[in-house]
Amino acid sequence: MPLCASRLFEPEFVQSLCEIFETHIAFNQVLGLQIDELEAELVQAHITMRPELIGHFTHQRLHGGVISATLDAMGGLAVMAAIGARHLDEAPATRLARFGKLGTIDLRIDYLRPATGPRFSATAQVLRLGSRVASTRMEFLDADGRLLSTGAGAYIVS
Repeated sequence: MPLCASRLFEPEFVQSLCEIFETHIAFNQVLGLQIDELEAELVQAHITMRPELIGHFTHQRLHGGVISATLDAMGGLAVMAAIGARHLDEAPATRLARFGKLGTIDLRIDYLRPATGPRFSATAQVLRLGSRVASTRMEFLDADGRLLSTGAGAYIVS
Protein backbone atom coordinates (compact mmCIF):
# COMPACT_ATOMS: atom_id res chain seq x y z
CA MET A 1 0.00 0.00 0.00
CA PRO A 2 1.41 3.47 -0.84
CA LEU A 3 2.11 6.00 1.87
CA CYS A 4 -0.96 7.45 3.51
CA ALA A 5 -3.26 4.78 2.11
CA SER A 6 -6.71 3.56 3.12
CA ARG A 7 -9.11 0.88 1.95
CA LEU A 8 -12.07 2.49 3.77
CA PHE A 9 -11.84 6.23 3.30
CA GLU A 10 -12.18 8.22 0.09
CA PRO A 11 -8.99 9.81 -1.32
CA GLU A 12 -10.10 13.37 -0.45
CA PHE A 13 -10.48 12.49 3.25
CA VAL A 14 -7.20 10.54 3.35
CA GLN A 15 -5.23 13.27 1.60
CA SER A 16 -6.63 16.00 3.85
CA LEU A 17 -6.12 14.05 7.08
CA CYS A 18 -2.56 13.09 6.10
CA GLU A 19 -1.81 16.71 5.21
CA ILE A 20 -3.15 17.90 8.58
CA PHE A 21 -1.18 15.25 10.46
CA GLU A 22 2.11 15.43 8.53
CA THR A 23 2.25 19.11 7.54
CA HIS A 24 -0.02 21.34 9.61
CA ILE A 25 0.88 19.84 12.98
CA ALA A 26 4.35 21.35 13.13
CA PHE A 27 5.67 19.06 15.86
CA ASN A 28 4.82 16.01 13.76
CA GLN A 29 7.07 17.55 11.09
CA VAL A 30 9.86 17.84 13.66
CA LEU A 31 9.40 14.15 14.49
CA GLY A 32 9.28 13.27 10.80
CA LEU A 33 6.05 11.28 11.21
CA GLN A 34 4.77 9.78 7.96
CA ILE A 35 1.45 7.91 7.81
CA ASP A 36 1.58 4.51 6.16
CA GLU A 37 -1.92 3.18 6.78
CA LEU A 38 -5.15 4.85 7.80
CA GLU A 39 -8.04 2.54 8.66
CA ALA A 40 -10.88 2.72 11.17
CA GLU A 41 -9.45 -0.12 13.25
CA LEU A 42 -5.71 0.62 12.98
CA VAL A 43 -3.39 3.43 11.95
CA GLN A 44 0.31 3.01 11.22
CA ALA A 45 3.12 5.49 10.65
CA HIS A 46 6.91 5.58 10.72
CA ILE A 47 9.81 7.83 11.59
CA THR A 48 13.38 7.68 10.39
CA MET A 49 16.28 8.09 12.82
CA ARG A 50 18.02 11.45 12.53
CA PRO A 51 20.77 12.98 14.68
CA GLU A 52 18.41 15.58 16.14
CA LEU A 53 16.18 12.81 17.57
CA ILE A 54 18.95 11.12 19.55
CA GLY A 55 18.63 11.20 23.32
CA HIS A 56 21.66 9.12 24.31
CA PHE A 57 24.58 10.07 22.07
CA THR A 58 26.95 7.30 23.21
CA HIS A 59 24.55 4.51 22.24
CA GLN A 60 22.70 6.47 19.52
CA ARG A 61 19.34 5.82 21.19
CA LEU A 62 16.18 7.63 20.23
CA HIS A 63 15.07 10.17 22.84
CA GLY A 64 12.22 8.94 25.04
CA GLY A 65 10.32 12.14 24.37
CA VAL A 66 10.29 11.33 20.66
CA ILE A 67 8.74 7.95 21.44
CA SER A 68 6.18 9.49 23.80
CA ALA A 69 5.23 12.25 21.36
CA THR A 70 4.98 9.76 18.49
CA LEU A 71 2.68 7.45 20.45
CA ASP A 72 0.53 10.40 21.59
CA ALA A 73 0.20 11.62 17.99
CA MET A 74 -0.68 8.11 16.84
CA GLY A 75 -3.36 7.77 19.50
CA GLY A 76 -4.88 11.03 18.29
CA LEU A 77 -4.70 9.87 14.67
CA ALA A 78 -6.44 6.60 15.58
CA VAL A 79 -9.25 8.59 17.19
CA MET A 80 -9.53 10.77 14.06
CA ALA A 81 -9.81 7.65 11.89
CA ALA A 82 -12.43 6.11 14.18
CA ILE A 83 -14.48 9.31 14.18
CA GLY A 84 -14.15 9.50 10.40
CA ALA A 85 -15.42 5.94 10.09
CA ARG A 86 -18.32 6.55 12.47
CA HIS A 87 -19.52 9.43 10.27
CA LEU A 88 -18.96 8.04 6.77
CA ASP A 89 -22.36 9.40 5.78
CA GLU A 90 -20.96 12.95 6.08
CA ALA A 91 -18.87 14.79 3.52
CA PRO A 92 -15.09 14.58 4.06
CA ALA A 93 -14.84 18.28 5.01
CA THR A 94 -17.58 17.87 7.63
CA ARG A 95 -15.79 14.87 9.16
CA LEU A 96 -12.47 16.73 9.21
CA ALA A 97 -14.11 19.64 11.06
CA ARG A 98 -14.98 17.24 13.90
CA PHE A 99 -11.30 17.05 14.92
CA GLY A 100 -11.12 20.64 16.20
CA LYS A 101 -11.82 19.70 19.82
CA LEU A 102 -9.64 16.57 19.95
CA GLY A 103 -7.06 16.64 22.74
CA THR A 104 -5.08 14.35 25.01
CA ILE A 105 -6.52 13.82 28.49
CA ASP A 106 -4.20 11.12 29.76
CA LEU A 107 -1.14 9.32 28.38
CA ARG A 108 0.88 6.41 29.71
CA ILE A 109 4.05 5.16 28.03
CA ASP A 110 5.98 2.02 28.97
CA TYR A 111 9.54 1.89 27.63
CA LEU A 112 10.46 -1.78 27.14
CA ARG A 113 13.74 -1.68 25.18
CA PRO A 114 16.20 0.97 23.98
CA ALA A 115 15.23 2.41 20.60
CA THR A 116 18.14 2.11 18.20
CA GLY A 117 18.19 1.63 14.47
CA PRO A 118 17.46 3.39 11.21
CA ARG A 119 13.66 3.40 11.24
CA PHE A 120 10.77 2.93 13.65
CA SER A 121 7.08 2.23 13.16
CA ALA A 122 4.14 3.05 15.38
CA THR A 123 0.61 1.71 15.40
CA ALA A 124 -2.50 2.72 17.29
CA GLN A 125 -6.03 1.51 17.67
CA VAL A 126 -9.09 2.82 19.43
CA LEU A 127 -10.34 0.53 22.16
CA ARG A 128 -13.48 2.57 22.80
CA LEU A 129 -14.90 5.60 21.07
CA GLY A 130 -17.48 7.27 23.28
CA SER A 131 -19.40 10.45 22.64
CA ARG A 132 -16.96 12.47 24.79
CA VAL A 133 -13.84 10.35 25.40
CA ALA A 134 -11.88 7.81 23.37
CA SER A 135 -9.43 5.23 24.75
CA THR A 136 -6.49 4.02 22.67
CA ARG A 137 -3.62 1.54 22.69
CA MET A 138 -0.36 2.23 20.84
CA GLU A 139 2.86 0.35 20.00
CA PHE A 140 6.32 1.55 18.95
CA LEU A 141 8.53 -0.94 17.08
CA ASP A 142 12.00 -1.04 15.59
CA ALA A 143 12.82 -1.88 11.95
CA ASP A 144 12.85 -5.61 12.80
CA GLY A 145 9.38 -5.46 14.32
CA ARG A 146 10.55 -5.74 17.95
CA LEU A 147 8.26 -4.03 20.44
CA LEU A 148 10.15 -1.14 22.05
CA SER A 149 7.39 0.79 23.83
CA THR A 150 3.68 0.65 24.44
CA GLY A 151 1.23 3.39 25.19
CA ALA A 152 -2.32 3.93 26.37
CA GLY A 153 -4.14 7.20 25.95
CA ALA A 154 -7.43 8.91 26.61
CA TYR A 155 -8.59 11.70 24.29
CA ILE A 156 -11.39 14.23 24.54
CA VAL A 157 -13.49 14.10 21.38
CA SER A 158 -16.22 16.66 22.11
